[in-house]
Amino acid sequence: MRLPELHCRNDVLALRFEEEQWVLSWSLTRPGFVRTRAIAWLRVADVDLPIGIDPRMLLGERLGRAGFGDAVQMMTSRDVSKYHQARSECGETFACCLATVGLANACRVGDRSFASKAVGTINLAVYVNRPLDQAGMIEALSIATEARTAAVMDLGWRRDGAVVTGTGTDCIAMACPISPDGESFAGLHTDVGAAIGGSVYRAVHAGGLEWIAERKPVVKETQG
Repeated sequence: MRLPELHCRNDVLALRFEEEQWVLSWSLTRPGFVRTRAIAWLRVADVDLPIGIDPRMLLGERLGRAGFGDAVQMMTSRDVSKYHQARSECGETFACCLATVGLANACRVGDRSFASKAVGTINLAVYVNRPLDQAGMIEALSIATEARTAAVMDLGWRRDGAVVTGTGTDCIAMACPISPDGESFAGLHTDVGAAIGGSVYRAVHAGGLEWIAERKPVVKETQG
């Protein structure tokens, strides 16, 4: 099977698969284990979500109009054209990650003292070419989450003196081919886990570096 096709147009970013895949996520509209041929996310602004608007309904309607009504769906405030992709191989296994990274409301896990009206999130679509069973998919999602956290921590971005570990609205969708003979293991010491971890780490770290660079003050040279 070929790598998934990338779609980025207007406020929609997506991966479209040649064949139906098995996906595990905590998507707003299609959480849990589902079968789909696409993972998509929508860029929204504050004006799109006034009080009284159901974000699930908004997400489903807009992505439906864009042709991704059956996709595993996510939402972001990040400009989707600023996505980052990475691919990693280990043995016969390869994985790829598509990421958008925003850290405006980032915090450290376990700390509820920080509350921000700023919007920002990390959204990931991760694909591995090896079929996995339920246990394998759950472990694969945990590896993707671990890699996301490691990449964010290595950015060194701090909130109230503590290195942040993620945002309060992150979402990860893990995809693999459908097969009755899926593998049960995807830990750090497996080819599957190594490929997933490498691709996620690089995509998130690159996206985080770009986000941080956008917020550095511009120093203008003066003459005289």
